[in-house]
Amino acid sequence: MSYAGPEFEPPPARRPRRRLIAVVGGALVVGALAGWLVVQGSGPGSDGGGSAASGTATSSGTASASSTPSAPSAPSSSSSGSDDGKPAPAPTTAASSGPLKGKVVVIDPGHNPENFQHTAEINKKVDIGTGWKECDTTGTSTDDGYAEAEFTLDVAHRLRTLLERQGAEVKLTQDADRPFGPCIDERARIGNEAKADAVVSIHADGSGAGNRGFHVILPGEVRAGAADTRAIVGPSRELGASIAGNFVRATGSAPSNYVGDGTGLVTREDLGGLNLSTVPKVFIECGNMRDTKDAALLTSGAWRQKAARGISDGIVSFLRG
Repeated sequence: MSYAGPEFEPPPARRPRRRLIAVVGGALVVGALAGWLVVQGSGPGSDGGGSAASGTATSSGTASASSTPSAPSAPSSSSSGSDDGKPAPAPTTAASSGPLKGKVVVIDPGHNPENFQHTAEINKKVDIGTGWKECDTTGTSTDDGYAEAEFTLDVAHRLRTLLERQGAEVKLTQDADRPFGPCIDERARIGNEAKADAVVSIHADGSGAGNRGFHVILPGEVRAGAADTRAIVGPSRELGASIAGNFVRATGSAPSNYVGDGTGLVTREDLGGLNLSTVPKVFIECGNMRDTKDAALLTSGAWRQKAARGISDGIVSFLRG
């Protein structure tokens, strides 16, 4: 997603009280980030770095790195999908007996391929507890026109297959099966009503050229109107840290060099999809569509399979404890 637009405005200036939370989350991924340093010379995204360079379309998040415990190891789901660029085939019924049997995962593919045809509808504002935001946005795209909404659906389909093969019940908030949206408040409600054990919203950023790498957005502590994230801040941080560490291992991509202070973790309090969630939920920005090197990864089917595997491994690790 691009940080341009009402729902995706730049994160607010950091506040000291958030740093304690960020240090805890950052500590969980530092082991995986160290592993990335070993492979950065040859892996995709190797010059994405971990420096805190300022972005042209966003400001720095609130996460910070720590030098203690390593990220939890995750059971690999690499055998559940294909790295040839094609989505894995549909799971068999035997998947219901996998390690995630009884778990519900909601995948939220960001935006909708048809949003651009329904600007009046997606511009209507909805209540996110702390204020009012537009229903949705069109998302961003690469310079060559590969739309974020197309990217998010492709990764969502790959991720669904991997998780269903682990035995999870998987629901999508949208599958290009509706004319627009859903709105950000409805996206949160879908996860809440499903009583999901984990929700992941998939995006790609639209920041300035030279800004590279992925980052996972965690909910901040919000209590206002219909929003009350106090119960989910902790588990969401664990989910996000697990995904970040496994994303590094699966893709070889670097954490963002423009938000997150090199940890790959950012805490925000201005996103309706997080503010209104009552179940553990995170966003992942898989890369920056406006950077040519990141765009080369995002447009690769083989890399998208790796991205789906990294997210899947992170979810599996989180749900298995």
